[in-house]
Amino acid sequence: MSDVLVGRMVLDDEVVPGRIELEGERIGRVVPDPAGAGGPLLAPGFVDVHVHGWGGHDAMGGTDALDGMARALLARGVTSFLPTAVTAPLETLHAWADGVRHWMEGAPPDGAQPLGLGLEGPFLAPSRRGAHEERHLLRPAEVPPALLEPLVDGLRLVHLAPELPGAEELIGWLVARGVVVSLGHSAATLEQARRGYAAGATSTTHLFNAMSGVLHRDPGLAVAALVDDAVSVELIADGNHVDPALWLIVTRTKPFDRLLLVSDAISLAGTGDGRDTLGALEVEVRRGRATLAGTDTLAGSLIALDTAVRKLVQAGTSLPAAVRAASANPARLLGLADRGRIAQGLRADLVALDDELSVVEVLRDGRRMAPRGSIG
Repeated sequence: MSDVLVGRMVLDDEVVPGRIELEGERIGRVVPDPAGAGGPLLAPGFVDVHVHGWGGHDAMGGTDALDGMARALLARGVTSFLPTAVTAPLETLHAWADGVRHWMEGAPPDGAQPLGLGLEGPFLAPSRRGAHEERHLLRPAEVPPALLEPLVDGLRLVHLAPELPGAEELIGWLVARGVVVSLGHSAATLEQARRGYAAGATSTTHLFNAMSGVLHRDPGLAVAALVDDAVSVELIADGNHVDPALWLIVTRTKPFDRLLLVSDAISLAGTGDGRDTLGALEVEVRRGRATLAGTDTLAGSLIALDTAVRKLVQAGTSLPAAVRAASANPARLLGLADRGRIAQGLRADLVALDDELSVVEVLRDGRRMAPRGSIG
């Protein structure tokens, strides 16, 4: 017998009372039903395409850490994720990629599903490196493609600065191999940024952060991203990385399907105040902010996508638009048509939310990952 979820379904453009009938790992039927009006909000599972860790677990920390990270993210409504490395020596990144690929073969079924590999660095601008080690940064023109081949299998998303020598050629090389390129950690001029997108980049790394911005006589990467309707932009909606007053500018500027909520979370997310390392750099968490120890430089966020959705709605964005930015849009960026929406035939990756938009229950592949009783 098919499982049935009853509640207020968060669809592409509206919230509709109804029921979702499951057929194994897939959504069977989506049926409007007034009986769902008193139930929880039912949304597609969130997809985090830029996350470095969670719950005390680092994406570069090995098999046990990846297990813990996947389970911690699932508890926050993230049903799919892209474990993302920070800048490191190429040999370290090669070993990390091999480790993640091996881990994915037996990734825990009670955790968020890994989607492949994400790579933030090492092709970043030194002046906009943020919490990346300068000594490991590289210029694309100085790295033969043969040294990058060991990374390509399973590589889904690379973040890089378009103004670096050889960057446009590297973008073309990556895109030809099916890798999505995001522009960021960059001091690019408007023209350099536009050339990066013309070369094949389709996304923008944590908009406004660690990039040339919106100076009225000297526009940079942020302006290029905002005015190009074909380009996606990541937003870290924690209130620390970008002032909420700017969020509405982003949502009013970008087409509905080009806004991506990402966490950019680090291992200390969800663990309270304390210290840990990001790569070889020491990070301190204090009063909800993660910074390089002894500085004001932000070192990633401490949120998960459920918090990002909640905060974006509180700032005035509609619930369907905020959910879409955390589910359908990032799935679309990676070319995944089987998830991110509530529709017949798609994966039954779902999250139930209460009226405060806190996670009540999570389903992955139609399997409930929390005590039953909240969603029918």
